[in-house]
Amino acid sequence: MAPRVGTVADITELAPFYADPPQGVRVNMIFSADGAAAFRGRAGPLSCPTDQQLLKALRGFADVVLVGAGTARAENYGPVRLRDAAAGPPPPIAVISRSGRLPARLLSNPAQPPIVVTCAAAAAREDPGDGRRVLVAGEDTVDVARAVALLRARGMHRILCEGGPTVLDELVEADAVDEICVTLAPKLAASQPVGLRPSASPLPTPVAMRLEHALVCDGYVFLRYRR
Repeated sequence: MAPRVGTVADITELAPFYADPPQGVRVNMIFSADGAAAFRGRAGPLSCPTDQQLLKALRGFADVVLVGAGTARAENYGPVRLRDAAAGPPPPIAVISRSGRLPARLLSNPAQPPIVVTCAAAAAREDPGDGRRVLVAGEDTVDVARAVALLRARGMHRILCEGGPTVLDELVEADAVDEICVTLAPKLAASQPVGLRPSASPLPTPVAMRLEHALVCDGYVFLRYRR
């Protein structure tokens, strides 16, 4: 089937194109037109109201939101708030972290405790007394493939990863990405060293994806690729 290419007026028209998430990992990222994933450490300056509304819509289609600790701190994450308050209980946020340092907002609602995904070497330092749940995936470092398997074993099959770039790299290298949703912002950000890793990719070749749609709204291009 040919990909849908066209223009949408707003989030009401855009959101239905994402309403069938994979039973696996869906990644949502934004990039500037010159390839930056953030500006001064945050993705927010690249975004727009429609992109922010899409983020909430994608969360409503997920069982859990997976994010790296650096992104959670930089964007000051809090408990999930959905676009539609009547859509049911919001998904928990799972944070990949070795330090266990979370933004205070993420611990602000006892009814929505975060999940900390860490490794065995760091798990002993965790303080479950603040309500967080802890999953151990790996010995000395966090094994993202193991993390995905642990979340799915607990009934969280639709995993929405919101980055950052390092977590995305690790998921791709682990062959764990089923779908990626990319917002292309009509902005230039110059060199923004976020999530850059010193080593080259171990992948023998790039992973091929299939374009599902390319939709334009207010100058932003919303792309969806599937395996």
